Amino acid sequence: MQTQTPPRRTIRLTRRGRIALIATGAVVAATAVAVPLLSTDEAEGPQHVVIPEGWRARQVYKAVDKALALPAGTTEKSLDKARLKLPEDASGNPEGYLFPATYPIDEKSTPASLLSYMVHTANKKFSGGTVTAGAEQNAMNVYQTVTVASMVQAEADTKADMGKVARVIYNRLARGMPLQMDSTINYALNRSTLRTSERATKLNSPYNTYQRMGLPPTPIANPGEDAMRAAVSPPQGDWLYFVTVKPGDTRFTDDYAEHQKNVAEFNRNRQSASASR
Repeated sequence: MQTQTPPRRTIRLTRRGRIALIATGAVVAATAVAVPLLSTDEAEGPQHVVIPEGWRARQVYKAVDKALALPAGTTEKSLDKARLKLPEDASGNPEGYLFPATYPIDEKSTPASLLSYMVHTANKKFSGGTVTAGAEQNAMNVYQTVTVASMVQAEADTKADMGKVARVIYNRLARGMPLQMDSTINYALNRSTLRTSERATKLNSPYNTYQRMGLPPTPIANPGEDAMRAAVSPPQGDWLYFVTVKPGDTRFTDDYAEHQKNVAEFNRNRQSASASR
């Protein structure tokens, strides 16, 4: 029996302390695929640029501009000349493929060379047989899996929660339930916030997963190795909802009534924290 999404006014997705209802993907009862560690050796030398996990492309562009002492906007304007080797589904947008790592810089470094290095690294990490097989197990292609990983990166409270968050995504998509994910709205608005208003959930954007079904059209950040591993090989489970009631305590369930109790505890904790300030 399919589970219907309760009224939107009573449910909100969370990111590190807000309600999280997310969806996508098919539940496939198959052997989990192990993903090799996606690691990049730190660059040696006096100069480098560090790209943290979960940064958006715009943040990466700014970091490259700063590292190369270039005028703001130079790196973003170099995209056409960079000729990045991106998947066809990306339509030239490198979001999700600027792999988080430490990259060396020397006198020959340019925005195009650094972006190409990042995309080349991502392609190496994402094109392995185990990644491809895992994506197929989840009824996805690799680009869609990177998109899922980007949402996992944005929504999971801890590394330990990432696999379950990915499974919630796949479960909800399989049931035809909307993602209703605040992080995708934040991406559309180029902001980061823990609260999403009712008005924001009506935003006219392909990234509004309250109003539109399925995955957003692109990744919403550049995921790291743990998020990608979770997206490729999530644990089996029936979870449809989750909420982080307090830091380090995220509760997953497939029962809406139980979820509401968890939400109530989350609200009490938030009120208590506000009162003690």
